[in-house]
Amino acid sequence: MVKQERAARTRHALIQAAAAVFAEEGFVTASLSTISRRAGVSNGALHFHFANKSMLAEAVEAGAAKAVRDITEAASARQGDSLQTVVDATHELMGALAHDIVVRGGFELAGDCAYRGECSLRAQWQEWIEDTLRGAARNGALAEGVSWADSARVIVAATAGFEVLGGDDASWLSRQNVTRFWDVILPRLADRRNLAGLASAGTWPQPGIPAQDRSSLRASTEQ
Repeated sequence: MVKQERAARTRHALIQAAAAVFAEEGFVTASLSTISRRAGVSNGALHFHFANKSMLAEAVEAGAAKAVRDITEAASARQGDSLQTVVDATHELMGALAHDIVVRGGFELAGDCAYRGECSLRAQWQEWIEDTLRGAARNGALAEGVSWADSARVIVAATAGFEVLGGDDASWLSRQNVTRFWDVILPRLADRRNLAGLASAGTWPQPGIPAQDRSSLRASTEQ
């Protein structure tokens, strides 16, 4: 049991380190020696868990895909097929990009031309946005004449932009910045009967933000 726990900790440390190095240097430039040094383990320990750099990248990508799936499933469970579901999940995804290095590294790999993984995080996100907005349209949540497909394109393009820009400037991923986006777009997308009940700032806090900062964020978005 002790050996299994130690192996699990080592694997976790390697995935975290690999995600950070991939995010900083890209797939081609990242070296296994840099990753093992960042993780605080030997090269031999790295090769015991991962035969090559591609396998490490696949593990990072799989971890990021699970995180995105957890975010979208939690949002759907709370809000169903609604615009608020998409708002909440967008905030959570941007928070994960800011605070979860595996998510950050996974999306960096998704945009790296030198790496072609098994799954596409951006396609996964796009598919979920499309499915949720299709359901919202069926439920009468969208404004008259607004297409769920056009709405999905706008939201996916905007969130992809936040993701890319956030790699250089984390303020793009902030709750305030994402809230401003929704402040602008929700009046155009939402049926007027539902607009007053929608919260541009989301309905639950981002992970990784201390409680005292959450209250100040709420205050700033309510001004």
